[in-house]
Amino acid sequence: MAKETLVLMVISLVGVMQWAKSTNAESWASRLEAEKENVTNLQFYFHDILSGKNPTAIKVAQPSADNKSPTLFGSIMMADDPLTEGPDPNSKPVGRAQGIYGSAGQNELALIMAMNFAFTDGIYNGSCISLLGKNPAMNPVREMPIVGGTGLFRFARGYAVAQTYWLDLATGDAIVGYNVTVVH
Repeated sequence: MAKETLVLMVISLVGVMQWAKSTNAESWASRLEAEKENVTNLQFYFHDILSGKNPTAIKVAQPSADNKSPTLFGSIMMADDPLTEGPDPNSKPVGRAQGIYGSAGQNELALIMAMNFAFTDGIYNGSCISLLGKNPAMNPVREMPIVGGTGLFRFARGYAVAQTYWLDLATGDAIVGYNVTVVH
C-alpha cells in the first residue's frame, strides 16, 4: 500500500509539473525587460480655495452637528485644485490636483490625502503621479508618499515634501509648495 501511495504521489507530481510547464507565462502574459529607471524632481504650487464663487475644494461629508472637534475630525473634501509653476495664482499652470482629503486626526489637524497630480504642461502633459498618505497640515514641512503614476510616470514611487506658502485661517484657503522626487 505504501508503494502504491508513493507511485501515485510521483505520478501526480509529474502531472502537476507538466501542467505548470505547459501553462507558462508566455500563454497569458509576457515579460518586458525594464529600461533604466529615471529620477525626476518636480517643484510646483497647489492652490486649495475653499471660499468665494468658484471654490476648488468642496466639503462632501461632515460629522454630526454635535461634533465640536477643533480639528474638523471626520470632514471630507473633494478637490480639483490648480497646480502652478510659482506661488502666484496667476503663474503658469502646470496641472491639476484632483482627489479627496479628510480630517483624520482627533487631536491634530492631520489630513489623509488621496490625490492625483495630473500634469498638463510640457513633456509631462497627460502624465500623473498619485499621492496617498497623512498630511499633518500644521507642521511647517510634511513628507508624504508617492505610490504610483501614469504616462511618463508609470510605476512611479517616491515622496512629496509640502510646505505651506500661504494660509488664510478664516477661510481655509491655502497655497502649498510641493517638491516631489519620483523614481519611474
